[in-house]
Amino acid sequence: MRRRQFLTLLAGSAAIASAPAFAAAESQGSSPAIPHLLDSFLKLPGKKSAQVDIDAPSSPWRVTSDPDAELFCGSCFKTFVLAAYLQEVEAGRLKESEQLAVDDAVRSPSSSVLENLTGTTQATSVLEAMIAHSDNTATDIALQRVTPARVRQFIADAGLTKARIPDSTRRFFSYVAGAPPGEDLGWKAMKALVDDDKPDTSKYRPALNDVETMAVPASEFVTYYKRALSGGFFEKPETLTEFKRIQAMADAIALVVPADTPAFMKGGSIDWNGFHCMAIAGQMIVRETPVTLALLLNWTDADGDQKQTVAAYKDAVADVLSKVHKRLLEARS
Repeated sequence: MRRRQFLTLLAGSAAIASAPAFAAAESQGSSPAIPHLLDSFLKLPGKKSAQVDIDAPSSPWRVTSDPDAELFCGSCFKTFVLAAYLQEVEAGRLKESEQLAVDDAVRSPSSSVLENLTGTTQATSVLEAMIAHSDNTATDIALQRVTPARVRQFIADAGLTKARIPDSTRRFFSYVAGAPPGEDLGWKAMKALVDDDKPDTSKYRPALNDVETMAVPASEFVTYYKRALSGGFFEKPETLTEFKRIQAMADAIALVVPADTPAFMKGGSIDWNGFHCMAIAGQMIVRETPVTLALLLNWTDADGDQKQTVAAYKDAVADVLSKVHKRLLEARS
């Protein structure tokens, strides 16, 4: 099991039950929901969860499918780290200009920006790498500085009762690879595990578990992003501006959002011991109408081919956003 097969979390177990083959639609006013909007998404294999809220001023509507399911969300959880960190900056307890250490003490797999660098860099660059490229080393640096307890308190204060985050990405990797709860294998052991062509998988644990995991329901992501992007978590306008600036850098946006459309999102994925996840959550703005969404997919090798399903997932999400985008443009023409 080589590096790219070990763990991949992007901007990026056990058997997964099938999701209901229907979507619930709710609408108000004269503008109905788009019929069969989630059809392409719901045809994907495995367990699915979705919520799309279109908050048009005169006729808001929503489409959902099993929105409260607690599915693995991968790197989508990193938005909570960003929000909590910026709250600390706003309060004057942290600074984005602070130099933070990049070394083996915090190095983690799947870190396209920082994995091979040693030294220090500004906290701003750490937060950008965490969101723009889903860099796990950057995530663990930010988590260590703001502390997991502080991020969990932010989540609790936001009323997100089902959202779960790890103490660090490396501690998550350590646990699912078989380490005792709370143990960090360290970078040397982790790198050896990643590079091992024939690992002992008998000790591996499911990515979705009750100890170290990344799981947030689609409904809670939508609630969070609506509040976050309207400034509900920040006291100063400039903090909201900074939150939006960094969230707009996520590389997943270019893969699924219609061209020239403002969007603030985070993607996530995993490929772990026959279990897979693709997820995206956030908001796009179409002529001042916010479209807030979360679409999560968990599946196993028994459900469907990994490469084919990843491609189909991206196409399905792009299809959903394209149809909503088109409908909103037509409504204003």
